[in-house]
Order: sequence, then C-alpha cells, then structure tokens
Amino acid sequence: MPKGKVAVITGASRGIGRCISHALADGGARIVAVDIDLDATKEMVDELKARGVEAVAVQGNVTNAADVESMVASAIDTFGQIDILINNAGITRDALLVRMKEDEWDAVLNVNLKGAFLCTRAVAKIMTKQRYGRIVNIASVVGQMGNAGQANYCASKAGLIGMTRSNARELARRNITVNAVAPGFIATDMTAALPEKAREELSAQIPLGRLGSPEDVANAVRFLTAENSGYITGQVIGVNGGMYM
Repeated sequence: MPKGKVAVITGASRGIGRCISHALADGGARIVAVDIDLDATKEMVDELKARGVEAVAVQGNVTNAADVESMVASAIDTFGQIDILINNAGITRDALLVRMKEDEWDAVLNVNLKGAFLCTRAVAKIMTKQRYGRIVNIASVVGQMGNAGQANYCASKAGLIGMTRSNARELARRNITVNAVAPGFIATDMTAALPEKAREELSAQIPLGRLGSPEDVANAVRFLTAENSGYITGQVIGVNGGMYM
C-alpha cells in the first residue's frame, strides 16, 4: 500500500488514469493529478478531496519540458516529495501505414514516448536524492504483438517497454524500481472510438472472453507501487485477459 506516499499521475483526468488516481488514493497516497485538460482534472481531484484525500490538479503538456519541470515543482511545493510516477498520458492517431501522415506519427510518439521520457527524467532527479521511487509506465499489448493501423501507437508503446528496462537497470542502485503495465483491450473512451468490426475482432482474441476494465489495470499499478513490490523491476505485467502470453 502506498500509504503517505506522493504519486504523480499523468493523463489523470479520465479513463485508466482516473482509475489509477482513485486506486492509489485508496491505498493512502497523496495525489498530483496531471493532465492537459485542467477542468476535467480539477473535477477528478474534487472527487478525491471529498473523500478526504490530499490531492492537487496540475495542468501540463507532457511533451513540453518546461511544463514537466513546472509539474515537478508544483508537486514538491505542495507535498515536499515525489515517491511514485505513473506515466499514463497517451493518445492515438490510427491510420494504415501508407496513409499515415507524418504529423500523426510525430504526435503519438511525442506524447506516448517523449512525454514519458521527460517526466521520468525530471522525477528521477528527485527520487535519486530520496533514494526511493516507484515508476510505472502504462504500455500496451499492441506494443508487444503489433496491430494493423497503429504503427505509431505500437512503436511508441514498444519504445516505452524498452525504456522501462533501460531505466530499471540505471536507477536500481538508488532503490528506484521501474516497471510497465501493458493493458490489453480495456473498456475506455479511447477503445470505444474503434470501429465496431475492430472491437469484435479484438474481443474474439481474449481467452477470458471479456474486455478488461480500468480497475483491472489500476490494481496492477497499485501492486507495483506498494512497499512490498520492491524486488520487482524491469518487468512488463500484462493485463490482457490472456490476449498475449
């Protein structure tokens, strides 16, 4: 349980990020909710505060280094420490390879991969001084197995898995663990935007026979941020109903 710890969560206003925020708050964490949509983030933070949780909403674009540094400064000014980082912010810009525009490639790689790099770099400076930290990157099953029409998204998530392993090796001696959670087909606004045929095809690949929920992902994240998970690092935990083994 991350009781008393300070957790920075990007993409926190909705979907998986919102659920992770609530799950870590349930475990006793103080929450720094970061999102480009400040109104939605404040709404989520107000929900947490109504439950007695210490939480703050921070507007930030994870692709902008200045915004990321401001995010870290806000967390330190408010709580004096950062113990947990959840790199959850992500977007999709799906298109077949031959039709994919360069700006669609760049946008997805910038948010999903560069954003995680900037946040990790900034927060690792704090965690290194503390000699403690838990970093969890939200990857994806398609970063492991690929998916037609998502070359940019798959590349960003595969890159995030590679970065997880590299950072885990680099930061381990400072008592900082770095892991990834790779969700499968999860019922969120993002997956709801997929064509019906694509959803049916993906659902048919899931041995457990159901879509995952944001809570399924949040439960794995909460485990990896707990005190007793300190000997787990550099790992990718699949939360996919058996879709990829």
